[in-house]
Amino acid sequence: MIDFVGRRYLYFFISLLIIVPGLIALGVHWVQFGVPFTMAIDFTGGTNWEMVDISGVPTTEQVRAIYEKYGIRDAVPQPETLEGKPGVLIRSSEVRPEVKPLIAAELKTLLGNFTEVRFESAGPAIGAEVSQRAAQAVGLAALAILLFLTIAFRKAPHPFRYGAAAIIAMFHDILVVLGLAAIFALFFGWQVDALFLTALLTVIGFSVHDTIVVFDRIRENLTRLRGMPFDNVVNHSIMQTLDRSLNTQLVVLFTLAALALFGGVTIRQFVLTMLIGILSGTYSSIFNAAQILVVWEDGDVGNFFRRLFGKTEKAPVS
Repeated sequence: MIDFVGRRYLYFFISLLIIVPGLIALGVHWVQFGVPFTMAIDFTGGTNWEMVDISGVPTTEQVRAIYEKYGIRDAVPQPETLEGKPGVLIRSSEVRPEVKPLIAAELKTLLGNFTEVRFESAGPAIGAEVSQRAAQAVGLAALAILLFLTIAFRKAPHPFRYGAAAIIAMFHDILVVLGLAAIFALFFGWQVDALFLTALLTVIGFSVHDTIVVFDRIRENLTRLRGMPFDNVVNHSIMQTLDRSLNTQLVVLFTLAALALFGGVTIRQFVLTMLIGILSGTYSSIFNAAQILVVWEDGDVGNFFRRLFGKTEKAPVS
């Protein structure tokens, strides 16, 4: 039998090695740009105009000269390759429908007879509403999960701990996804959009779903294996659910990997976010969530702070 519980601090350390660089990237991005990662027009408002089959890569000055004629002064072109063809993505403030044909005519003079891949436009009011709803969605999901697990495990000892441990593991996965999004924003120009939020909420669902499977087996084994130390019960439960957890998640991971390789560029960022999140969720449900229960049950956190501040419990007098 693999001793998962005995190596719990190693697993916590591995999680820190993954999360800390992401937190640093979030801080660096915040210092440089005033936001933790690059926000797409879904949150900030504006227009993304993507085109392919262009005859040459335009400079920022050339594109801005066209846009400025129509009162738009913040256009930024980003060269890219779409399915082996040269293309460009132009981000700017909102391009109104009546202005779009006029700008398109001038861009065709500059870029040739391009093919439009996508044109997304949203006003700043819509972007602010999406940002607010995104925060509310994540907060409500966390609260609902905490209440549900506390009620579902009410017959187990300390039912609140199951809900709290699941939430901590869930936030582990959120931090992994957000941190890697910040890293990719710094190095590859990733933007956080509504699809990113969809992927994040899906990751939350998968993470908690797998955690509940492990917790439910722990609850069953606490009744079946009365008298066995809690650490051993948890380790035994993880071993019993390991095959099921890995097989279920691998099916999803294989599908996402195929989509990332062959699904096209328009959904690649969404799929990669899902892939990273599902991997993190699989790890946290096996190596973090159940281990948090053990740490809580053994009082390791309290003992750590007592040692930190030089307070030790007196041995009982015989």
